[in-house]
Amino acid sequence: MTRSRALLVVRYGLLVLILAAVGWALARNWDAVADELGRMGWGSVLLAFALTLGAPVFTLVGWRVLLTDLGTRLPMAPAASIFFVGQLGKYVPGSVWTVFAQAEMGAALRVPRRRMAVTGLLSIGLAILCGSLIGVVALPRLLARDASAVTGWLVGAALVLGAVLLWPPLLNRCVALGLRVLRREPLEHALGGRAILVTCAWFVGAWVSAGLGVAVLVRDLQPDASATDLVVVAVCGFALASAVGQLSVLVPAGVGVRDGVLALLLVTFMPLSAATAVVVVARFLTVVGDLVVAGGGWAWGRRHHLLGSRG
Repeated sequence: MTRSRALLVVRYGLLVLILAAVGWALARNWDAVADELGRMGWGSVLLAFALTLGAPVFTLVGWRVLLTDLGTRLPMAPAASIFFVGQLGKYVPGSVWTVFAQAEMGAALRVPRRRMAVTGLLSIGLAILCGSLIGVVALPRLLARDASAVTGWLVGAALVLGAVLLWPPLLNRCVALGLRVLRREPLEHALGGRAILVTCAWFVGAWVSAGLGVAVLVRDLQPDASATDLVVVAVCGFALASAVGQLSVLVPAGVGVRDGVLALLLVTFMPLSAATAVVVVARFLTVVGDLVVAGGGWAWGRRHHLLGSRG
């Protein structure tokens, strides 16, 4: 067996184990979870879905800012088609499929594959960085396993760290180093500070939008949840859980990892059954949202021959 095939077996094996563990935990608590799901109002679910849907849209805008700064300005429609269809690659074990799909579709519009690939990799890295910095606020809850207060020094440290890591000269050197390690040619020009700032602002908006969707679900099942709980756990905690999930490259879309971390945070102030219901519905809404935007992107790309079809 080749190394690549063995790694693929390991990835899928790990995915099966995680899904089995999640399924077993859900089945064991299903009666209680089903009651919580039954209490969840459709209005709350629809509002949560709208907020969840905002995340890929905001991420698209940030991705397009990066691509423009690197030398290619695509109209919104083809950019959305490339980005949304390519994003389905995250459901395949490994992190390269999204970038590969976007590079191939971009080539049909004469966007250099290297430029598109670098944009994709930068987007993933900056999204994880932004999510991690927002998620730092939830770390005391995760580590202490109780309603620990957020300390000012932790927030301050996160802001300072973010400013250092996003400092254009340092970020450009990291990109150049990464390209050299991958034996790829350097960028035509360095990333601009404004592009980095605007991109990160859109990515932060994406994390906040998705986190607010979780907060809506939490508030529906736990009406007495404080504003602190909703902000620290639902918004910041969701960003932390998702960033950890994205770093788990062996597992597609962070399945099981994101959900487990988020559940650990939610049970610090709500019953396990309610936390499980929130996690299940949040994951479902994320998948449906990805399919909805990808469906629109696929339809446009099919009509304009970005998907290898002339019919």
